[in-house]
Amino acid sequence: METKEELELLQAEILNLFNYIQRVRKEVAAITRSDEGNGRFDNMSDQLDAIVKATEEATNSIMEVVEQNTDTIDKIREKTDNPEILALLDELENNSYNIFEACTFQDITGQRVTKIARSVTYVESRVNALIQIFGKEHIESVEIEDEDKTEDEQLLQGPQLQGEGVTQDEIDKLFD
Repeated sequence: METKEELELLQAEILNLFNYIQRVRKEVAAITRSDEGNGRFDNMSDQLDAIVKATEEATNSIMEVVEQNTDTIDKIREKTDNPEILALLDELENNSYNIFEACTFQDITGQRVTKIARSVTYVESRVNALIQIFGKEHIESVEIEDEDKTEDEQLLQGPQLQGEGVTQDEIDKLFD
């Protein structure tokens, strides 16, 4: 037979478990909702993909210009026998190779960001599983505390993904 102390201990444990579940629900609600109307995970993978794409495009542009400069160096080299100019051209060519080598950062960065994106997707799937367990309606009804943001943080909404937000042309029209 159970003693009064054991029953009180069981009640206390059940209450602690209930409070813990309530805290988990509140945290899940805070993660899935934000001031902007999107969950904290919404578009996160898209943002990471945009980082990879932007660095890849910038790196490709840099490498194309370096290739063009290398071709120009070769053309100049064909037109001169001056040892001083040839030495300068060698230096420029070495600098071009160093730029190419430095551009390998993009591949490594892309791999790391892709790995992070996969982790974010995994966490998002776990949060979505919790939402299903608790019930979406219940999660949406949980009151969450407002996040303390500075005035600047409240105004900042960028950078926007391609196709979202205000375009540069629209901004330029404001100044015309």
